[in-house]
Amino acid sequence: MASKSLFTCILRPSPITLLCANNNNLALLPSSYACVQQVRHRRFPKFVVRPTTRKVWHVRKWTQKHDDKLITSNEQFIQDIVVQNYANKSESPLKDAPWNRNPYIKGTRRTGVLALKLGTMVQWTKDGKGINVTLLQVLDNHVINYVPPELYKFYPSHLPHHSDRFGLQVVGALSCDPRQFSKPYNNLFVKAGVPPKRWLTRFLVTPDAAVQPGTPLCVNHFRVGDYVDVQGRTRDWGFQGVIKRWHMKGMPASHGVTKSHRKMGSTGGGGDKDGIWKGKHMPGMMGNRFSTLFGVKIWRINTKYNILYVRGRSIAGAPHTFVRVSDTVLPTKRIKAENAENVPMPTWFPEDETEPIPEELFDEEMFQFTSPSVELEAES
Repeated sequence: MASKSLFTCILRPSPITLLCANNNNLALLPSSYACVQQVRHRRFPKFVVRPTTRKVWHVRKWTQKHDDKLITSNEQFIQDIVVQNYANKSESPLKDAPWNRNPYIKGTRRTGVLALKLGTMVQWTKDGKGINVTLLQVLDNHVINYVPPELYKFYPSHLPHHSDRFGLQVVGALSCDPRQFSKPYNNLFVKAGVPPKRWLTRFLVTPDAAVQPGTPLCVNHFRVGDYVDVQGRTRDWGFQGVIKRWHMKGMPASHGVTKSHRKMGSTGGGGDKDGIWKGKHMPGMMGNRFSTLFGVKIWRINTKYNILYVRGRSIAGAPHTFVRVSDTVLPTKRIKAENAENVPMPTWFPEDETEPIPEELFDEEMFQFTSPSVELEAES
């Protein structure tokens, strides 16, 4: 049976006019003539983010370029202006005193980075065991902004259980020509003093691990042997049937089946629980969703090309797509406070190093091809 709730009558507009008690002014009572059907498992209305839905904080990113009539000299002049505004900028957001650097304690959550998925390969341990790893390149990462907890709690993406524990760290990757983007999007990078980034993401961080806007991030943010969470978007397969989407068996191949071989069969049968329940496996859009691989180990780091060698081949996303890499949230694999003396807090800074950093960093159990595999001793 259809019914209207009091909440619906308050939030939806209506032409009904309510006369106030003093009869001096009139107010419109929001209501609606739309029918609200009572549905099983319905919760409080909330903003549902889907791949085709713009978020409430959306800023138009791309713009249309009109460079058809530019000659070579004019194009070079524009490039010089871009370099003058960003590369040779005299004022830097880091000109002020650096933010306080706190030690790593239990419950600290650091920022993450954006990495480019390159592909997979095989590495070997000292006992001859092969390990499949995925190569992730941390390409031109900078901190764009930091939102403290007292402001983040008013954001639409804030969850009640977050309380005031976390702030919001915005990280961007891959600097590009500002003419490719819209003016509102370019204004997001004014505070950081860096060129517009092709990719932006947000990480929840604790206030003691906040990073100053404009700070570069690289692979030295992590250590060999650390466990990280890698999140990426799965491949977009479009609209698919139940056999490809949910691996259903389908109908029999013969015995009277006509044009129903790849269908799901009858659904929503009668009885006390008739109808289609929420979450029923049916045809629909497949892929293009965020998928996270938790607790994968970093076996090797290349500091020259900023490449992480992360265990596993099941990281979501096609090659040459960006993924999010951050410290793992698994309790058994998180960084322990007693083993956190070498953790870069809030991130790695070049001035902290007194000696040159090796180009390759390996885990203790990984075999290095520069070391001998067999050693022979001369007889006495």
